[in-house]
Amino acid sequence: MSWKNTENHYGSVSISMHWLMVVLIVLVFASIEARVFFEKGTDMRDLFKMWHFMLGLLIFLLILARLYLRSIQLIPQITPPLSNTQARAAKVTHLTLYVFMVAMPIFGWFVLSAKGKVIPFFGLELPALIPYDKALGKSLEGWHKTVGSWGYYLIGLHAIAALVHHYLQKDDTLTRMLPKK
Repeated sequence: MSWKNTENHYGSVSISMHWLMVVLIVLVFASIEARVFFEKGTDMRDLFKMWHFMLGLLIFLLILARLYLRSIQLIPQITPPLSNTQARAAKVTHLTLYVFMVAMPIFGWFVLSAKGKVIPFFGLELPALIPYDKALGKSLEGWHKTVGSWGYYLIGLHAIAALVHHYLQKDDTLTRMLPKK
């Protein structure tokens, strides 16, 4: 399999980046959801939150790389081609997913900054983006949680659409993003 995209299949780099992002997003959601099994102020709860922060920032860096790769490579055509309505819906959904993956880590960074907390990143401490403001931090955290909840639906829609294309419409939308046998 080629590392570059072709006219009808994603290359190994795009496929690897896609599935790595899936794993990281699952881990980000899982780490923040799993924290509730531990009491506030405990080391385990703080550890799960720290992994949420660090993996979220890793997603931010990887999505920038993924967007760059997307800008310099072909986007494989779907066979048979989608209707104009489906093609527009797919573009809007993908754009929304990319905005989500870029905005949420930055949003989280703003939350930690406003709350006066350390912004950990695999042994580094990143600088605050905004000054300490407890009320703003609480407000931003509420929005971060709300938008994060919307992400469950957005990602679910993306996965369901891929399965509908594969099993009902019988096109190659899904198989273009799977490794070739």
